[in-house]
Amino acid sequence: MKIITPHHQLDLASGTHVMGILNLTPDSFSDGGELHSDKDLLNQAEKMVASGADILDIGGESTRPMAPEVELSEELKRVIPAIEAIRHHFTIPISIDTTKAEVASQALGAGADIINDISAMVNDPAMIKVAVKHQVPVIIMHMQGTPRTMQVNPSYNDVVDDICNILAARIDWIISHGLNQDRIIIDPGIGFGKTLDHNLTILANIDKFSKLQCPVLIGHSRKSFIGTMLDIKDPTRRDEATAVISALCAQAGAAIVRVHDVDKTVKAVKLTERIMATATNH
Repeated sequence: MKIITPHHQLDLASGTHVMGILNLTPDSFSDGGELHSDKDLLNQAEKMVASGADILDIGGESTRPMAPEVELSEELKRVIPAIEAIRHHFTIPISIDTTKAEVASQALGAGADIINDISAMVNDPAMIKVAVKHQVPVIIMHMQGTPRTMQVNPSYNDVVDDICNILAARIDWIISHGLNQDRIIIDPGIGFGKTLDHNLTILANIDKFSKLQCPVLIGHSRKSFIGTMLDIKDPTRRDEATAVISALCAQAGAAIVRVHDVDKTVKAVKLTERIMATATNH
């Protein structure tokens, strides 16, 4: 898949790409409330671009466990000026992290290039109309339940097979509504209705999602399963571990890794790809 914007082009088949997270929420689990002003936002965006980010992901509603819903007007107020400001200064592709069709529509009008919907267009079925109208790439994620309920005893028969089956059904639904498969990116949803063992099983079997014939995005950055395994309570101290997992994702063929600390992950991915390329040549 190629992501083509007015000023940029990404070939997702060329390696693992790094998506930098810009949360414009007061209550995100690791960086809520950090971007207080346009200056803070642009400084962080500039830092990510300079560090080698391939995509910036902008969201105005927290998806942490038990997170409350955000009103449409509030979400628009958070993300639209931010997208406009970033697009004015940078050509990098921008994804809008939202489950609301109206937010996605206005975000694309403001300069965003990709829709990132954690509900896989279940929360707002009108999302497909926006995607088809603009013919933009969409990221669809698997989530068991909702952010309010997802960590209440999640269970699967086989976590990888179950996720593949659900995502396959959503892919078919999206295609049936007029968006080609070559515009769909899948995300198995690390931490969204999964236990520690579920998350580890997904990470150990990233290659199995390739049967869906869509690029795979992994969003593992700073998540609680890392803190549980390494006894790190402060999410901001989980970036080294996040980078290690990003390297493993690159080795397994993930097309995109979504992270808070772009610099560490870019370096980890570059090292991994260089080693893999050297091994291929011998």
